[in-house]
Amino acid sequence: MKFTKTLLLSGVLAASSVAATVQAADAPLTGNFAATSNYIWRGITQTSDEAAVSGGIDYAHGSGFYIGTWISSLGGNSTPATGNGSYEHDIYAGYGMEVGPVGMDFGTILYRYPVSSAVESDFQEIYANFSYEAFEAGVALTIDKEATTSFEDDLYVWGSFSTEIKKDLTLGLTVGNYDYDDPASEDYTHYQVSLSKGDFTFALDKNDLTDSANNGADDLRISLSWSQGFDL
Repeated sequence: MKFTKTLLLSGVLAASSVAATVQAADAPLTGNFAATSNYIWRGITQTSDEAAVSGGIDYAHGSGFYIGTWISSLGGNSTPATGNGSYEHDIYAGYGMEVGPVGMDFGTILYRYPVSSAVESDFQEIYANFSYEAFEAGVALTIDKEATTSFEDDLYVWGSFSTEIKKDLTLGLTVGNYDYDDPASEDYTHYQVSLSKGDFTFALDKNDLTDSANNGADDLRISLSWSQGFDL
């Protein structure tokens, strides 16, 4: 799940954009590995506040086309896939390009939860992401859900700003909004503040979900993540 250096586990990074990774790669085939104290995706913990590890492989063609896969553990009692030992497996493909100073990334991503056969949680999105200097923004539209065919058009919109506040120390600010097609699901906005240095990211995440209905889902969460990318 993933717009910066690699398919990190923390907050905005998950599946926001793979293009920044593949465009910056020194080799057409690259790998990545990461660990986090709490896998937070779009402002919500995916591991019931437990730690997670992840890794992936990406192929990037010189034309701008890329394809890849990414896997993450989901903790003992995970969401949206339930059951001990479950994990997430993403498959994605897209095209990254630059038009003057503007970076663009268009693609699709399939989120799979293979172990949890009792809960139909797989879904697919198409996305478009843009970058200009220190600003990034994107939109993702759900086009297919394993669990339903009636309310598939969930919409996620996000924007972020990053700046180097001192040598090698980067401050990131992110806001995102999830608008669910199903009226029974609660729409929400989430916010993230992060500090990154080298391969480490320290993040604060908060959302505006209704606490009484979501068992503390709106609590402020603090996470520490580490990632490493390498050529294959």
